[in-house]
Amino acid sequence: MILDFEGGFFLRHAAPADHAALCHVCLRTGAAGQDATWREDDPELMGLIYAVPYQVLEPDFAFVIEGRKGVAGYLFGVLDTGAFNLRVAADWYPSLRRRITDPGADRSRWQGSDWARRMVHHPRLELPAALAPFPSHGHVDLLPEARGRGIGKSCMAFLEGRLAAAGSGGIFLEVDPANSHALRFYDSLGYRTVPGVRIADASVFVAKRLTRGPD
Repeated sequence: MILDFEGGFFLRHAAPADHAALCHVCLRTGAAGQDATWREDDPELMGLIYAVPYQVLEPDFAFVIEGRKGVAGYLFGVLDTGAFNLRVAADWYPSLRRRITDPGADRSRWQGSDWARRMVHHPRLELPAALAPFPSHGHVDLLPEARGRGIGKSCMAFLEGRLAAAGSGGIFLEVDPANSHALRFYDSLGYRTVPGVRIADASVFVAKRLTRGPD
């Protein structure tokens, strides 16, 4: 246990044995923070893109929120996003491509998880120049039973402290613009939208400067 959130919830490091649970949480929060089960025909694929690589490639900053019924969320951080993306491109996506077929660029023909299959073959890994002051990034997703307890706020404070102590001067998060709850949450923590950085209708970026506290 790293942090005790009380009420039967606590933070611990994620492990390889948690991969299925990470995929489950990613699926259950994958539709702008809501359950995406209805939409996806491959229930693991979102997690294999957005969750599992963090435990594999950046394990020191990969955590799960354990609850009374098992894993109820995750918290991921990356110290150097550019370096992490290079590792994802070289060490993660090639193995996925060998077993996942590219559905093609015609979105009118996509069904189910085809959008994710397309992303496996054509990932967005380039970083906009405006994010340069924020070398780190993070993710936090909670299942409904872990929400409303202050866990998200505690997780972000913990992650910011860890990244700052490791030398990071800033962190960004990529947010679905339809997830108004998440945008309000990050705003309350001091995150601000990065001007001029948006990927069509899919993402907005919020960021925050980090300052290392006293040792």
